[in-house]
Amino acid sequence: MTALGTSSTVAVVGTGTMGQGIAQVALVAGHRVLLHDTAPGRVGQAAEAIGSRLDRLVEKGRISADERDAARARLSPATALAELAGAALVIEAILEQLPAKQELFAALEDIVSADCLLATNTSSLSVTAVAGRLRHPGRCVGLHFFNPAPLLPLVEVISGFATDEAAATTAYDTAAAWGKQPVRCADTPGFIVNRLARPFYAEALRAYEERVAEPATIDAVLREGAGFKMGPFELTDLIGQDVNEAVTHSVWQAFFQDPKFTPSLAQRRLVESGLHGRKAGRGWFDYSEGAHRPEPRTAEPCPAPESVGLHAKLPGPAAVLRELIEEAGIKVTRDRTPGESEGFIRLPGGACLALTNGYPATTVVYENHIRFDLSLDYRAATRIALAPSATVSEEDLAEAVGLFQALGKQVSVIEDVPGMIVARTVAMIIDFAVDAAARGVATAEDIDTAMRLGVNYPGGPMEWVERLGAQWVWDLLDSMHHQNAGGRYVPSWALRRRADLEELVL
Repeated sequence: MTALGTSSTVAVVGTGTMGQGIAQVALVAGHRVLLHDTAPGRVGQAAEAIGSRLDRLVEKGRISADERDAARARLSPATALAELAGAALVIEAILEQLPAKQELFAALEDIVSADCLLATNTSSLSVTAVAGRLRHPGRCVGLHFFNPAPLLPLVEVISGFATDEAAATTAYDTAAAWGKQPVRCADTPGFIVNRLARPFYAEALRAYEERVAEPATIDAVLREGAGFKMGPFELTDLIGQDVNEAVTHSVWQAFFQDPKFTPSLAQRRLVESGLHGRKAGRGWFDYSEGAHRPEPRTAEPCPAPESVGLHAKLPGPAAVLRELIEEAGIKVTRDRTPGESEGFIRLPGGACLALTNGYPATTVVYENHIRFDLSLDYRAATRIALAPSATVSEEDLAEAVGLFQALGKQVSVIEDVPGMIVARTVAMIIDFAVDAAARGVATAEDIDTAMRLGVNYPGGPMEWVERLGAQWVWDLLDSMHHQNAGGRYVPSWALRRRADLEELVL
């Protein structure tokens, strides 16, 4: 371990929410902490706020009163930047403006010792660019904490182009010594979490713009059908629509306006209207007192079919549906439809019920097709989305609805579009992750750790691709690409290579 010892002084520049949180983490870990801000009075206010949070930790039994008092004694204001001269680590948490960060670090380089580690908490700027004006950029590293820093365990440790390996290792080990879960990351736009999380928001917004369903339904399908803790609309309302859109726009620009990262016009209009989410009292949803929260689109109860036919094996995690259907007391027979390779369920009225494959149900010629959405765990899911083709009758649809209701699922009937809701979202996240791993952005293990801890996903995308199969993901995205011009859904070559390797192993 090359972590900084507790005898080392840590300085935090910037006393906003993140600066206060990082200072608290370092204090509780046993360091002396210097707190600096250029705005008059801010340091004193921040110290009081940190003290109040330490009091709450005592009330909750997480630290003792003696530990609180010792931590308070280790916190010192620094009215001038020169007072940080003795720090072994300086972490900046100022405004997300590159010139301001560059100016700060250039000034610090003339103050601190040669072996002092300089760290930026930037969430979207290039660490390489932040260190660009330093005489010795090797000492500069990214330490991206997540808000609230005292509670969330993840820290992304970002190596800029010129960052010394020793500096990155010290930063990593120090974060671990502070009780955090660090992950290593190369200096690319969005790092790990903000890069790979873009499709979770983007595909929901795209589905809304395509009139697939309204926000409450899209949220419910991703939350109850796929296991995400929050839906993208309620989550962006919590984050702040202005904040979320700014990160999306920053990543899009940093990737030279790659269509995979294209921002949403619908979100832009929301931001322009001042509807920034919870903090504004309204975003996608109304948070004023007594406001009615819209309910997701949910089908009325329908009778379950007595029996269904099963043609071939359902793909991926959908294979468990046979067990669930039989456990519900519905007879499963073998469907002998000739000339079909795709696994599907034949309903009593003749309609085919199949997992979405990236093509809309209506493109299947001469068949009454109903697509059902992906779930990462059909046994645990409590909601399933269905998309009927234009030729499906109300009776056919009722049979499909009744079947899933008999399995204990609520059903949301949505518009017939490629990839539906969950499948397109999960497939895009997986493709981004596989591509990032192939490009050396981070290891597969660190990618999964970052997405589980940083945004509370119900699993890691590298784990998902193992379960779904790279070929299935590639086929779905390739199908969507042929339905949507512009390059947004072109699957990466890294995903293609992974699919080919899977085939060789099999």
